[in-house]
Amino acid sequence: MTKQEPWNDASAYKPPLRYKVLTPLYDFTIAYLTREKTWRNAFINEISPSPTDRIIDIGCGTGSLAVAILKREPRTDYLGIDPDADALSRARAKIIGAGLKARMELGFFSANGLPEDSTPNKVISSLVLHQVPLGGKKQIITDMFRVLASGGKVHIADYGYQKPGLMRLLFRITVQALDGVADTQPNAEGIIPKLLEQTGFTDVCEVSRIPTLTGTISIYSGEKP
Repeated sequence: MTKQEPWNDASAYKPPLRYKVLTPLYDFTIAYLTREKTWRNAFINEISPSPTDRIIDIGCGTGSLAVAILKREPRTDYLGIDPDADALSRARAKIIGAGLKARMELGFFSANGLPEDSTPNKVISSLVLHQVPLGGKKQIITDMFRVLASGGKVHIADYGYQKPGLMRLLFRITVQALDGVADTQPNAEGIIPKLLEQTGFTDVCEVSRIPTLTGTISIYSGEKP
């Protein structure tokens, strides 16, 4: 049996677009192949940032979502976490360039690694879980549940169930060709809402399904009792 690397092992980490050399192309690729404005606006509407929110963004990447959230509500307390130094550097530059304030931390998300004053009422993640092994998906969602305050919300935008036909084909020839089948197939089979419910989240729902040139991106939400 092949030994499975832990999801948060640096040797197993996949940069945006899988290869580090492609990181500078990430924003362009996401914008033009995933209908970014459509799904991101829908995602921010679902997050509905407010002045009193404490938001943790897991896998904040190059910071496009952070900028959009803080432009919507600059008083939101936002913490972005990402293990990719290059992506995080780009995120910090975007935040500074937009004249906004946010905390950005380098590393893998873990419930045990957060300071006590970072307890969020909203935990979010976008286009991250599909790249992570199944065990890692479970661990991330478990840690999401652990760090959230009671009554807190989880919001996820990621590749979800891919209906047989065009969407599944597009997903296979783009996302799965780049990120591999093993980690991405559970998403294509609709695993995310099941994991949210198994972890203890209530009122789990798929808020939106957005068809793109790379497959369907779904927006999910749930609540910690």
